[in-house]
Amino acid sequence: MPEQLDCALDLMRRLPPQHVEANLARVVDLVPDLTEDLLSSVDQPLKTLTCAASGRAYLICDYNRDGDSYRSPWSNEYDPPLPDGAVPSPDLRKLEEAANAAFDTYRELYFEGGVSSVYMWDLDEGFACVVLIKKTTDAEGTSAAWDSIHVFEVVEHQNRVAHYKLTSTVLLSLAGSTANDTPGSINLSGSLTRQEEKDMVVDDKGAHVANLGRMVEDMEFKLRDALKNVYFDKTRDIVNDVRSERDLAAVAKESLMRNELFAKLSARKAH
Repeated sequence: MPEQLDCALDLMRRLPPQHVEANLARVVDLVPDLTEDLLSSVDQPLKTLTCAASGRAYLICDYNRDGDSYRSPWSNEYDPPLPDGAVPSPDLRKLEEAANAAFDTYRELYFEGGVSSVYMWDLDEGFACVVLIKKTTDAEGTSAAWDSIHVFEVVEHQNRVAHYKLTSTVLLSLAGSTANDTPGSINLSGSLTRQEEKDMVVDDKGAHVANLGRMVEDMEFKLRDALKNVYFDKTRDIVNDVRSERDLAAVAKESLMRNELFAKLSARKAH
């Protein structure tokens, strides 16, 4: 079983990220015994639901799922209703509400739109948390989507210090085409995962929100730069290598002149 899971995860890493949902469904059909492990291990583009109680949009993932129901961060209720669904303890729920308000402001300032959700659950020596952010745009002839998933494990110590372990994944997809939708079309997608650990001071429970926000902000800057270097700059280099904007006749003429100049200079040196 572990070998099958490793092979399945390795396969998912090598398949095109823009088709992760369809490919994951196919892999699950092949090995249904790995369904839960695969759903919890493979990051998929985030989906949005609307909270029935508040009317606000929220993001769903494996971390706020219980069976076939999903918990809203705004109302703390499951949809479809699930009376015995897992919820955070009262103190942690207050922290979750504060974190949702803070990251809602962060999302608006940095992304100018989109949807964010924060979910927390209790651990024996602290708590765990996931911060989700999704932003999509659809302009004429182009579409883009950004999905970031930040999973924290927080262990509180007695000396007012907490250890934060962060695992962040960003899924990025871009698609565009010319007016006739055939030549000039492009589909670029990819994902990156990074980890980071820090010990930070916690004067009170509210300090966790500031610490979480600082780590998410720093990580998203790093991931943004990495995506730019890995995907955008590399794609531009490839395009520039295979297609030149300059006229081929002009390039050939310039090359001929350069060769003639080098030949004359070599002849002078010989004399």
